[in-house]
Amino acid sequence: MGALAAETAGSIYTCVDANGRRITSDRPIPACLDREQRELGATGTVRRVIGPSLTEHERAQLEAQKRKQEEERNRIADERRRERVLISRYPDRAAHDAERAAALESVDVVTATAVKRIDELKERRKALDSEMEFYQKDPAKAPMKLRRELASNEADIEEQQRFIAGQDQEKQRIHKRFDAELAQLRQLWAARAAVPAVLPGGAAAAAAR
Repeated sequence: MGALAAETAGSIYTCVDANGRRITSDRPIPACLDREQRELGATGTVRRVIGPSLTEHERAQLEAQKRKQEEERNRIADERRRERVLISRYPDRAAHDAERAAALESVDVVTATAVKRIDELKERRKALDSEMEFYQKDPAKAPMKLRRELASNEADIEEQQRFIAGQDQEKQRIHKRFDAELAQLRQLWAARAAVPAVLPGGAAAAAAR
């Protein structure tokens, strides 16, 4: 206890106030609560630097700034992780092109199924139209079952056409995604290529003759 008292007893506080005056005191200086002040030992060495005392609003601003900085650090870290995953998955252009082609092919397969279904529906429509020829003078006399089949056939064709249109949009989304990835990958591949290979013993390959 006595040693601690002896250590702090000779403290001197010094700062420059808002008016530019240097103030010295044997205790914390009220005029410098809004700015930095230094605690000096008996020999004049700096024991510690005391930061400005913050108001509640200033503390809230400081905390908000810290959170923002932390979020930015996390965002950058996440972005770097995604870049590492991306370049690991696509080490070169051929790998990326192959996956794009596979994604497009899967869309083409389901689109072909829908096209085939439309062809089947159109064949059925021909048979239904042949039946309706008997009632061409007065279609209202056609059997309700036949009219329901015609309406259902038409609705099914429209549904398949909407599905095909949706698949066309899906292909556009795939191209857009892979184009964006390719632009990023080009930068990553270029950066990787710019890093000199390291030979055993720590010598760069570029230094080899």
